[in-house]
Amino acid sequence: MAATNRFDAIVIGSGVSGGFAAKELTEKGLRVLMLDRGRMVEHIEGYPYDGKPAYEVPARNMMPKPLMDSDYFIAKHGYVAPSSRQFYNDDRLNPYAFDEGEKFYWIRPGAVGGKSLIWGRWSFRWSADDFAANTREGIDGEWPIGYDDVAPWYSYVEKYIGVSGSRENLPYLPDSEFQPPMPMNVAEKWLKQRLETQFPGRKLIHTRLSNMTEDKPDQNRSKCQFRNQCGNGCSFGAYFSTQAVTLPAARATGRLTLQSDAVVTNLEYDAARKKVTGVRFIDAKTGQAQTVQAGMVFLCASAMASTQILMNSRMGGGGRSHFDSSRTLGRYVMDHIFRVGAEGEIPGMTDLIEFGRRPGGVYVPRFRNLNGEEGVGFRRGYGYQGSARRDPAAPVGFGKDMKHGMRQYGPWKFGMGAFGECLPYADNRVSLHANKVDRFGVPLMKFDVTFRDNELKMMADARIEGEKMLKAAGLVNVHSYEGAHVPGDAIHEMGGARMGADPRRSVLNQWSQAHDASNLYVTDGAQMASVSCVNPSLTFMALTARAADHAVRTKAWA
Repeated sequence: MAATNRFDAIVIGSGVSGGFAAKELTEKGLRVLMLDRGRMVEHIEGYPYDGKPAYEVPARNMMPKPLMDSDYFIAKHGYVAPSSRQFYNDDRLNPYAFDEGEKFYWIRPGAVGGKSLIWGRWSFRWSADDFAANTREGIDGEWPIGYDDVAPWYSYVEKYIGVSGSRENLPYLPDSEFQPPMPMNVAEKWLKQRLETQFPGRKLIHTRLSNMTEDKPDQNRSKCQFRNQCGNGCSFGAYFSTQAVTLPAARATGRLTLQSDAVVTNLEYDAARKKVTGVRFIDAKTGQAQTVQAGMVFLCASAMASTQILMNSRMGGGGRSHFDSSRTLGRYVMDHIFRVGAEGEIPGMTDLIEFGRRPGGVYVPRFRNLNGEEGVGFRRGYGYQGSARRDPAAPVGFGKDMKHGMRQYGPWKFGMGAFGECLPYADNRVSLHANKVDRFGVPLMKFDVTFRDNELKMMADARIEGEKMLKAAGLVNVHSYEGAHVPGDAIHEMGGARMGADPRRSVLNQWSQAHDASNLYVTDGAQMASVSCVNPSLTFMALTARAADHAVRTKAWA
């Protein structure tokens, strides 16, 4: 690509935010260059293990222990399988830095499509209180927008991508524009009735997933086939991914140029005009660097990657970023806290099994700190994600008796895990390492992020309440568990370049637009001023579509 090429806009990153930015901007008439540091993955042909049974996948699709124990997979333990490994970053090739005693799991994709290829697809709207809680509680990080500002963009995105779920009319978990929900199995229906009877006000509802239950022929997408192999890539396009949905739409305009293996190092900046003038990137295959000009940049590389690019966009010789006049860049980094849950056995119904393999389950929405309750001991709240299942009976003995025994099923089991909200803390921060650089010469990211007393008390409560609910509902052999709480582990990292009304205390304004550059928008997780307790990707997409509309209406690239 010649350095003299000129585009109306450059989109950095191709995940849920970058894909939507490219679609919206090209459909509105702009010439767009999309840059992504990952290798190219084309829809369908780029999914070599789509639909393959375990015996056709290396190591029967179980990670060999030496790889699981290596540095490469320590941050991804429990996420990566041989069938999906190709979509993830190689941490040995592209590392990040730790100092003694620090721990953060930066779980990154390594392919065009970004996290849209590897996400869990749970899709929730935030509530009005999620946007208002910081202000109401006097916590640093007042949102400059509210639910009503985002609601029409939620609807716009949901109708386009396809979200399955049930209407529940819960003010703390607003309904979406739903396709029909994936049905609960018989054990989940049994549990729903008993749990809601024992705990008035608490609910067990259908999963809200961006897995379609109805076809979208206009997008050449078919409904979910209930294979539960989403992590391998879906040739049906049944779940939202850049490959299946937004990239084809952007390409159809004839105004998109896509370059993979493009490692963005920094943004070029005109301090006199307070404008971004271009993007510098390095070809990962050749090692050659170049700068491409554009009238506008949408930075959507993911929360931590976008923050790294912003921090490295500075005067030659180091110093502070062009985009950090507020001195908040890199601060207020958050993630959901989890690794707490409860499980048990559901008695009876042993003559029934579930047909097919749903990719989802059920959800228990937040019930803590919603109605002024006292004595809880922490702020905000959590929800539970779970499902009921019957597993094949475990092998016992050997020979004919063992084989026939494995044709049976064990009891119905139900398990659920909690996801809780982390508060924004100014000293939860990321920075550029002073003397370590990657193979492209970019300073490594250094993490100083921890969960605090509020989050740990919240998870202690989630463990107690989870066990209490399952026992009261009639499950047997109930037990709870709690693992290590490591920021980044939920892969929902947010913050670093937060949105705010005051340019002295935030990096972006209410339109996801940089205070220090009117032609720069950051629309991934970096912009978030708080994290709610629900999965964030739907909100990222809604805010991206909203920002693209603002950019075009105001001609921010001109």
